[in-house]
Amino acid sequence: LPFLSGSRSSKTFKPKKNIPEGSHQYELLKHAEATLGSGNLRQAVMLPEGEDLNEWIAVNTVDFFNQINMLYGTITEFCTESSCPVMSAGPRYEYHWADGTNIKKPIKCSAPKYIDYLMTWVQDQLDDETLFPSKIGVPFPKNFMSVAKTILKRLFRVYAHIYHQHFDSVMRLQEEAHLNTSFKHFIFFVQ
Repeated sequence: LPFLSGSRSSKTFKPKKNIPEGSHQYELLKHAEATLGSGNLRQAVMLPEGEDLNEWIAVNTVDFFNQINMLYGTITEFCTESSCPVMSAGPRYEYHWADGTNIKKPIKCSAPKYIDYLMTWVQDQLDDETLFPSKIGVPFPKNFMSVAKTILKRLFRVYAHIYHQHFDSVMRLQEEAHLNTSFKHFIFFVQ
């Protein structure tokens, strides 16, 4: 992949988070992909009958992480310290980074740095078996919904940044249909 060749961009681009094949979560992902194929995004985000809400949210959160990761990965060469010295979505929306653990007080940083912090933080959450259990029968924590909401709220910021600062690059790469579909799917899901 050409966009992975740069030293900085390969650091920002996170490896795809895989859902184990044969697992129930994998079956849910396949269901989601099949429903998406119908072209009806509103139907695609609906909880399948008889399924656990937390598990459905977990599977979709992983999927959105992978989608946003891939979309951002295609434009990292245009999102640099000099082109995007501040993580923003226009003059009215500036985002400062804090993870509550390593960085407690929000810091102002460039968009690529912010997105690197964000994607690393999300990946750490997804890899944490106490937050996102991958084994059947292991319960989700009581705070799962608030953790998922925080992840999705922060992933939204990456879409916002891409749309506001890099849509011209997305157009040049002829990726706007993919970005728009991904974003529409994301919005329907979080609603």
